[in-house]
Amino acid sequence: MRIDAHQHYWKISRDDYGWITPDIPTLYRDFLEKDLVEHLKKSGIDKTIIVQAAPTIEETEFILSLSDQATSVIGVVGWIDIDHPSYKEQLETFRKHPKFVGIRLMIQDMPDENIILSDKFLDAFSYFEKIDLPVDFLVTSNQLPAVCELLKHVKVRGVIDHIAKPDIEKGKLEPWKTQMAEIASYSNIYCKLSGMVTEANHDNWNTKDMVPYVHHIVEVFGNHRIMYGSDWPVCLLAAGYNQVYRLLNDALPQEVTKVDKELIFGQNAIDFYKLNR
Repeated sequence: MRIDAHQHYWKISRDDYGWITPDIPTLYRDFLEKDLVEHLKKSGIDKTIIVQAAPTIEETEFILSLSDQATSVIGVVGWIDIDHPSYKEQLETFRKHPKFVGIRLMIQDMPDENIILSDKFLDAFSYFEKIDLPVDFLVTSNQLPAVCELLKHVKVRGVIDHIAKPDIEKGKLEPWKTQMAEIASYSNIYCKLSGMVTEANHDNWNTKDMVPYVHHIVEVFGNHRIMYGSDWPVCLLAAGYNQVYRLLNDALPQEVTKVDKELIFGQNAIDFYKLNR
């Protein structure tokens, strides 16, 4: 099974998405399954995982309800309010849904990323570790020191979204390269090869811009802990769905075999999100 491990659906009228404004006309409209299915077929993708795009319980309820009718959706990564005393109850409610597979922590929007090192968050991560809950980390490259410190204290099942958003447009590799190698040393952490095209020059990117980043992630995480994600429709700011799919195929090291690609484009997502459960 071939899986896109990271895409979004939204309805603008829901008013959950403060970051999507009329100033971003490419994204300021509804995006639903009917808008994506033909692109999935063209790229040979069988199933997708919807990832939350707003930090609200209501948006997670919305995308779970979409997944009930969306035959192409195999899993939903939602959001819970870890700051609220009832976060465990929120989580247990969502876990009753057959397509709920995990949560995402939106570190990139935190006023101080070191909040994740507070006792409250460490307790929450210890709980997630105990129940083996998959956790997506939405983090920017300048916030990686906090993630590195976090992983010294908890052994959570985690995945770094969008290769931690390095500055691809400027070709900056350090300290991202060293920090991602440290994160990869933890066998419980995966990485999504997603969101790269929007970190490059939107109007003038080239596959070769991504190669050093992709090759480093493959080198440090290995072929068994990386997965393809389109980040559609956010990717439309710089490239179409099929362009993003081809980009990753073209940027992977030559020694990546057909069997390795079956892992990257499917099996690793199945393993990480426990989709065979």
